Amino acid sequence: MNFFRKISSQSQFFKVTQRSLKSLIFPGESLDPPLVHGIHVFHCPDAVGIVAKLSECLASRGGNILGADVFVPEKKHVFYSRSEFVFDPSKWPREQMDEDFLEIAKMFNAMKSVVRVPDLDPKYKIAVFASKQDHCLVDLLHAWQDGKLPVDITRVISNHDRHPDSHVMRFLERQQVPYHFLKEIAGNEREEEILDLVQDTDFLVLARYMQILSADFLKRYGKDVINIHHGLLPSFKGGNPSRQAFDCGVKLIGATTHFVTEELDAGPIIEQMVERVSHRDNLRSFVQKSENLEKQCLSKAIKHYCELRVLPYLDNKTVVF
Repeated sequence: MNFFRKISSQSQFFKVTQRSLKSLIFPGESLDPPLVHGIHVFHCPDAVGIVAKLSECLASRGGNILGADVFVPEKKHVFYSRSEFVFDPSKWPREQMDEDFLEIAKMFNAMKSVVRVPDLDPKYKIAVFASKQDHCLVDLLHAWQDGKLPVDITRVISNHDRHPDSHVMRFLERQQVPYHFLKEIAGNEREEEILDLVQDTDFLVLARYMQILSADFLKRYGKDVINIHHGLLPSFKGGNPSRQAFDCGVKLIGATTHFVTEELDAGPIIEQMVERVSHRDNLRSFVQKSENLEKQCLSKAIKHYCELRVLPYLDNKTVVF
C-alpha cells in the first residue's frame, strides 16, 4: 500500500511541476504585450505646468517616459520639449494619441506639437536632388537600402545626365527608383516640372545640387528643403573650392547642413562637422576628407529631422535635441 501511495504522490507532484513550468517566465520572455516607441515634440509660449500636463497625459494612458529634453531660452518667453516614450497600442490607439496631444496643444497655444510612432507611421517620403558629384547621393542610396535612414526615396532629380551603365543608374534601376534628368534652361522654367514631381514628398534633400531653387518654388512647395555644402575655412567661392583651399594651406575643413531659404546658403543650421587637415595631406586625401564630412553631416541631419530632433528657434536658428 505504501508503494502505491508513493507512486500516486509522485504522479501528483509531476502534474503540479508541469503546471508550474508552464507558468515560468524565462529570461528574454514576457507575457506582457510588446510596447511601441513614440516621440513627441512641443513648442509653445512658456507657462507653468507644461511638463506636468504632458507627463499626466502619458501616465493616464499607461505610457512610460524613456527620456525628456526641455529647453527654455534665457529671457525668451518660449518653451521647447522632446519626449520619448513607450506605450501599449491596444490601450492607447494612435488616433486617440493625436487627439490627446492636440488637446494639450490648444491648452498652451502651441506653435508646434508633433507626435510620431516610427513603427506605426509611414516613413517620410523624400526626393533627392543631385548634380554631377555622386558622393552624397551614393551614400544616401546605400544607407536607405540598408535601412539606416528612416525615409523612402521616391525619386532622384538631377541636372546632370548620367550614363545608363553608371553605378548610380544601375542601382536606381535595381531599386526601381525613377531618375529624372532635367536639362538646365534659362530662368526657372523647370521648376514647374519639378513641383509636379515632388508634390507627394514630405521634404526634399539637396545632395550637392548645384542649382538655386527660387523663392517662388520654395513658397509653392511649402515644405522643408535640406541642403549640404562644404565648410572650407576661410571660405572659397567660384570653381573648384577644394583646390583653392588646398593651395591656400587651410588647416580646418568642414560641412554644414541647413534648411534652404530665399537667401543662398543662409538658412537655419541643422548640423555642422569639422576635421583638421595638414601639410601631410595631398589634394586627393584633402578632397576625400571633405567629401566624407559632407556625407556624414547630411546623413546625420536627415536622421535628426526624421526623429523630430530639430525645431525652429528665433528667426534663423534651430533647437536640435
